[in-house]
Amino acid sequence: MRFLVRLVALLIIIWLALLVTGYGVLAGSTKNVAGMGLQCQYLTARGMITAQYLHTDSGIVGVTDCPLLKKSTEVVDN
Repeated sequence: MRFLVRLVALLIIIWLALLVTGYGVLAGSTKNVAGMGLQCQYLTARGMITAQYLHTDSGIVGVTDCPLLKKSTEVVDN
């Protein structure tokens, strides 16, 4: 029982940190447009947001993978 309470408390602290800072955590990604585009879904405290990136395997002109964290345009204190 004590473990469950600590886990819930930790999840609440993480959710509040995401709400205040406006960051989102990578939830999933898919390649699109014949492999040239990368669509990344981020879980924020306010819901899911989607970001589109240019994708190349070398990373010279685009990104190779989705970033783990992404700043949302909506922050709770704006």
